Amino acid sequence: MITDQTRSLLATQLKNLILSGQVGLGGNNTSPAATTLDVPLTSPTVSISTDKTDENVIQVKLEIIGSAITGKVIREVGLFNHATPASGTLLERFNFNGVGPFSATDRLQIYITMEIE
Repeated sequence: MITDQTRSLLATQLKNLILSGQVGLGGNNTSPAATTLDVPLTSPTVSISTDKTDENVIQVKLEIIGSAITGKVIREVGLFNHATPASGTLLERFNFNGVGPFSATDRLQIYITMEIE
């Protein structure tokens, strides 16, 4: 068993480690050995914000403007510990049913909630 204080410290550390995000077109099952997204999109700029919403809960918001992903169907998202995903370590990868295709006027927002237990 870890204490509540340890959960809080781990959540704070994780929040501080997440520095960038990336979306991709892949969508198969995740593997703990993964180091990249399956089919990453390297060109779109992904805005990212992280908040510690409770003592042991982190919420990450990623936002991409539609003109950067026009015609694409997004099926995966990754969180990295470097300002440039290609230079960092993949901390989390989530795959999901595809969303899109997007038009230039759309905006994709992805929210990820992580709880340290």
